[in-house]
Amino acid sequence: MRKNVLLGAIAIFSATTFFSCQQEETPAAQEQTEQISEVTLGRIHQLGFGTKNVVRIPEGYLVEGDIVITDQMLGEVAQRQLLRVGQEEQYHTFNLVKNLPRVITVSISSRLPASYVAALDEAILRYNAETLNITFLRVSSGGAIDIVRGNGSYLASAGFPTAAGEPHNLIKVNSSAIGTNPNQKYLATILAHEIGHCIGFRHTDYMDRSYSCGGSTANEGASTVGAVHIPGTPVTADPNSFMLACIGSLMDRPFNANDKVALDYLY
Repeated sequence: MRKNVLLGAIAIFSATTFFSCQQEETPAAQEQTEQISEVTLGRIHQLGFGTKNVVRIPEGYLVEGDIVITDQMLGEVAQRQLLRVGQEEQYHTFNLVKNLPRVITVSISSRLPASYVAALDEAILRYNAETLNITFLRVSSGGAIDIVRGNGSYLASAGFPTAAGEPHNLIKVNSSAIGTNPNQKYLATILAHEIGHCIGFRHTDYMDRSYSCGGSTANEGASTVGAVHIPGTPVTADPNSFMLACIGSLMDRPFNANDKVALDYLY
């Protein structure tokens, strides 16, 4: 399946050089997907995630291109709701970061190129400029969120907050696919997106990822969550959200007006 851009799996297509949230499956990826039981896929679906191209990874399962679902999450039952922004909806998970206000530390591995530190600083600046009840601080090591070098069928991946209200603690970044000296604003957008997952954001175009990824309609999965529309947000599509599933190569997506409303609503 072809998509435009990736905040997840690696795929480079045609002269436009776009990345996709999920690449066309390699034989290895197909084999991993076939080995996942129907029971597990059913649980993933019940949590409101898509079950196409699910890949088994050491942490659990990689779904929707860049989201890590652990075995523990599959066994949890929790109250969930979604946050809707117009027809293209911003979703948050049932678990959010608690004990606010708080500072969330972020560390980045020395195995990643130095240029990635500058991009992380910019991503952190974008969040801190919103004067939320969570702020981010880069530290040399041992951060509450640790950004490490990864490899596989994604550009970057992350998970969601724990039931105890802690942010997901790991972001994997595939520097071999992104490059050693990428455009800083482009990489900052990718890192801000993955941090968004760590604090509980789903993809804005959850119900139809073809909106940002191209191709045919791709519903990520029917969820049992409730819906809360944020007053003052539009009822039309949102083409520039930082949490859209796919992003074009070198594209920069700072927080738009709807993103800011969503961030303020949650934190």
